[in-house]
Amino acid sequence: MLAQEQHFPVTRTARYYQLGELAVTTRRVWFVAHGYGQLAAYFIRHFAHLTAADPHLVIIAPEGLSRFYLQGTGGRIGATWMTREDRLTEIDDYVAYLNQLAERLLAQAAPDAAVAVLGFSQGAATVSRWLAQAAFRPAHLILWAGAFPPDMALPAATNLLHKLPVTLVCGTEDEFITAEALRQQRGFLQRIGVEATVVQFTGKHTLHGPTLTQLAEQAHQ
Repeated sequence: MLAQEQHFPVTRTARYYQLGELAVTTRRVWFVAHGYGQLAAYFIRHFAHLTAADPHLVIIAPEGLSRFYLQGTGGRIGATWMTREDRLTEIDDYVAYLNQLAERLLAQAAPDAAVAVLGFSQGAATVSRWLAQAAFRPAHLILWAGAFPPDMALPAATNLLHKLPVTLVCGTEDEFITAEALRQQRGFLQRIGVEATVVQFTGKHTLHGPTLTQLAEQAHQ
């Protein structure tokens, strides 16, 4: 007799990091999702200069629910949003987690606060899948060194991206994202009606402070 795969929901504790204090005066909120093998505590440090320059901005960095040793059975630890094992269940879990987090935190900000969402590398597909089922509509979607998931159901993708400003960001020397891959991603978005803005900087597969500042300043205009 073959073993039957079963699932049941459990309660667990998720971790996130925050820059800035949420209050009714908070005008801008950024949700930023790290890439594969990163931890939110280190990832969010790249955004500290944004909140230092803008007292009305709060940055929220949720962390993937699964952690692992990056090499062997000790040393540095990273987190991931999902793997190919039990993939759909892991997607459902992180979408539910991010929805709960957003509901909890956005209730503390100004009712008309503008919400930007940035996903880096693996986090780009993560936030795209999340936003397709989120209770709020973002003001800006930033896919940084990552891609909008091509396997998302077309009606959900079209509904999410309709009139949504999308920015694709990538380093000129990114070892994972080639110029051709970036061109294909832009073409894919165009086919579903989105004219994404492409921003490139001199650098590799990483965040880039001046580019983050540029994006934040454009959001204020």
